[in-house]
Amino acid sequence: MDIRLASYNLHKCQGTDRRRDPGRVIDVLNSVEADVLALQEVDHRLGNRPEALPRRMIEDNTDFEAVDLALSPASLGWHGQTLLLRKGAELLSADRLHLPGLEPRGAVLAELTLPETGPLRVVGVHLGLIRRYRLKQLRAIRAALERRAPMQTVILGDFNEWSTDRGLEPLHDLFEVHAPGRSYHASRPVAALDRLALGQGVELRDAGVVETQLSRLASDHLPVWADVALNEN
Repeated sequence: MDIRLASYNLHKCQGTDRRRDPGRVIDVLNSVEADVLALQEVDHRLGNRPEALPRRMIEDNTDFEAVDLALSPASLGWHGQTLLLRKGAELLSADRLHLPGLEPRGAVLAELTLPETGPLRVVGVHLGLIRRYRLKQLRAIRAALERRAPMQTVILGDFNEWSTDRGLEPLHDLFEVHAPGRSYHASRPVAALDRLALGQGVELRDAGVVETQLSRLASDHLPVWADVALNEN
């Protein structure tokens, strides 16, 4: 059975018109029709990092549930990141991965099953702005995964890598990295910053970028999606 994965950097719900409007972000999320969503920049950065995308809006206006990853009751995510699962998914475990770097960074992880599928591990990332730290972060993610029991795994999010052929070497022997298309800047996409890496047993069927009038307005990134098939074994 195919499932749809997606990633979206919300830019704290500030659109290309400089307005903060979580309602239109919700509309974009619903339009993606994903089973699993990795979100970045869901919280504000200052103080107690309050939600930029309110959890209550997700609960009331979508068919998703946010994985409980926040350390503060005011926040939706951890290091500005969270994972949304379509209702009906069974969450097996969730974790936070600390990542090295000049600026504070982390990855979020969930192990789950979806209706009619086997177990899947999803890692959401928002990597650093400097390549040497991104490489360290990818190596740290890989090391954390190698300490876990084998499971079909995907990594998705804002990789912050502008190059099309460099910068993701720590993943190359175990993952196939895909860039569904140019996702940044939403008003004039020139870079494929938002990507996904598929581990063994996960096969790409189709992928793309959600480029609509609303998505070009709601954030400075466009959402990316990928339909994948899981190995039934």
